[in-house]
Amino acid sequence: MAERDKSNPGEASGDQGGSAQGSPAGNPAAAAFPLTVVSQYLKDFSFENPGGPDSLLTLKEVPTGTVRVDVRVQPRTPPEIEIVLFLALEAKASDKPVYMVECEYGGLFRLGRVTQEVVLPLIMIEAPRLLFPFARQVIANAITAGGFPPLLINPIDFAALYRDKREELVKQAEAAKAEEGSPAVN
Repeated sequence: MAERDKSNPGEASGDQGGSAQGSPAGNPAAAAFPLTVVSQYLKDFSFENPGGPDSLLTLKEVPTGTVRVDVRVQPRTPPEIEIVLFLALEAKASDKPVYMVECEYGGLFRLGRVTQEVVLPLIMIEAPRLLFPFARQVIANAITAGGFPPLLINPIDFAALYRDKREELVKQAEAAKAEEGSPAVN
């Protein structure tokens, strides 16, 4: 917690605006935390059991699944931002679909006073990391309510997803720049 201690003279020089009195709405806590959860909510949810009751009666093995993950960002009135964690899961047994789940779990976050270079990691790593346990619980409850054994989703490394996506975007930008710079062939 020493990172947030503004009484440390070495840190005060890096504070871009001075004291807590200069923080938004005179709230010292708003400046102290780089990311605050304002609210969180289930935005959209779908559970499908294509086999109906037959899939429950004939199920002989525990279904295994694949999970798709996406983080969606919707800017709001600054400093607030909406982050939606999208999880899609398809479970199969003997190569037959048993159930499908899609969950959009959102959160409204408030960004504190942070430098521009930490904004993307905050919204693409930390925000979904905070939302994930709640989305996982909603999915687990729906699967159990559907009559199936719970499918536990392993923790997701949002930092690795961010790095991969960032590298992909850098490569695309470099390729586009290379195409612009190449001479036309006659």
